[in-house]
Amino acid sequence: MTDTKKSIHGEWSSRFAFILAATGSAVGLGNIWKFPYITGENGGGAFVLVYLLCVVFIGVPIMIAETMMGRRGRQSPINTMETLAAEAEADTNWHYLGWMGVAAGFLILSYYSVIAGWASAYVFKAFFGSFSGADAAEIKGLFDNFVASPVQLIFWHTLFMLATMLIVARGVKSGLERAVRFLMPGLFVLMILLVGYAMTTGAYDQGLKFLFTPDFSKITGDSVLTAMGHAFFTLSLGMGAIMVYGSYLPKDVSIAKTAFLIAGSDTVVALLAGIAIFPIVFANGLEVGSGPGLIFQTLPIAFGNMTGGWLFGILFFVMLVFAALTSSISLIEPAVAWLVENKDMSREKACAWSGLATWLLGLGTVFSFNIWSDFKVFDRSLFHLVDYLTANLMLPIGGFGIAMFAGWVMKQRHSEQELQMSSAEGYQLWKFLVCYIAPAAVFLVFLNVVGVI
Repeated sequence: MTDTKKSIHGEWSSRFAFILAATGSAVGLGNIWKFPYITGENGGGAFVLVYLLCVVFIGVPIMIAETMMGRRGRQSPINTMETLAAEAEADTNWHYLGWMGVAAGFLILSYYSVIAGWASAYVFKAFFGSFSGADAAEIKGLFDNFVASPVQLIFWHTLFMLATMLIVARGVKSGLERAVRFLMPGLFVLMILLVGYAMTTGAYDQGLKFLFTPDFSKITGDSVLTAMGHAFFTLSLGMGAIMVYGSYLPKDVSIAKTAFLIAGSDTVVALLAGIAIFPIVFANGLEVGSGPGLIFQTLPIAFGNMTGGWLFGILFFVMLVFAALTSSISLIEPAVAWLVENKDMSREKACAWSGLATWLLGLGTVFSFNIWSDFKVFDRSLFHLVDYLTANLMLPIGGFGIAMFAGWVMKQRHSEQELQMSSAEGYQLWKFLVCYIAPAAVFLVFLNVVGVI
């Protein structure tokens, strides 16, 4: 199939372009906003170790599988699953796996855009000196007043969604590829600068100790689920993004080698974010378990009171916006691709409709921080409900489905043809991990969380 079928949306110009794009999809708010605060909430080093194990033994095999399936199908995730199920002479209901991935990406972007809007607003707050000389109470008040204003949140949410859709509307090479070629190198440079600053805070060793010294008494079934869910979240697995990006991948590119490079780059950025953030938090006597507001309520205190803080504050939030954009364009791409393929829409029209729908859904997250703050579903705000539903349930279930399909449903000759691994042992190792280890790990963690084991 790969030899003759091409995506109607185009292809990446090179292996490097795909690596940048897929790494950009993986590297986002999950690494810089979410990873530090969930690490803080789950005890530090032990959580990091569990997360790394999840990346290596679950995330990478499933990333290889999802990329392979995308390249073989050469369509949106929904249509790819229909095509691959027919090719494997399997149940047609497998296309619901594609639907769930597209839905997960759609739901994630609805709140992702709101948080990215916070980062966009904080670039300007940093630039105009809002953090200068401020203490903890003043910064908390600044953040509380900001999120309490639906008008402000809607403005920044709207601005970020418009930027996302303008990039996606330009297509694979002119939009997605050109954006990540600029954004990803900029992101890495800014991250290295911030790590360099963290080394001067006087709490660098304390930050490293917190991040890399495991305390297994802090690990529970729920924290393991969180680590696994975050591995899926930060690698963009189970949400259709890697599958649709894989569909634009030239046939002569090694999927396995590329997946390791992407996962490695993504993990390095997450760890660099922790290395940059925790020393600043400790040096200023701040709370590591501050939740989603960690970088908005704690780091501005540091930026407002340290030498060079004005510049580093601007750089940090610019970096956060860059990271968010590289991920947001991949989150909406599966839905846009499906609309183009199935509804005879131009790419621009598909972007407009999908962007509008995502924007409207994002209003639920906006209001969950202010006028609907007392509204709870299963004792969770709308934001926390969507976050939990996607990261801790939909993505692992999607990853489980991808592993089962690639390992047990796809014909072996088809997966061997796509992966083109240099050694039979490498293929057999991947097959073992994707058939047994990855799905078993997901299943056991779910059983633990629901109290069965």
